[in-house]
Amino acid sequence: QVQLVESGGGLVQTGASLRLSCAASGRTFRNYAMGWFRQAPGKEREFVAAINWSGANTDYADSVKGRFTISRDNAKNTLWLQMNSLKPEDTAVYYCAAKFGINTPRGGYDYWGQGTQVTVSS
Repeated sequence: QVQLVESGGGLVQTGASLRLSCAASGRTFRNYAMGWFRQAPGKEREFVAAINWSGANTDYADSVKGRFTISRDNAKNTLWLQMNSLKPEDTAVYYCAAKFGINTPRGGYDYWGQGTQVTVSS
């Protein structure tokens, strides 16, 4: 089992920045690819970003590319999502997720956190 706990969400204005954190515990963190997903009210959960086990490879949804940065520190068992130039359409509950393996998948994750709310006002 991998336990994931997100933090760092909040209410910000358009153009602001936020950094989300995801603290992992349980299994060996570096054995897992990690991802961020989000779900807005009335919408399906969608992929945001993924990072491979070492941090060398990343993948982003087109909607956040150039504005968001995913990173990880395996020594600290922590994943981050730096979000810049936030827009109202970024408003959602953000979830971190873990998938055993070395790639940067957009789906098929095994473990999920409880989510953290991000609200961007216009």
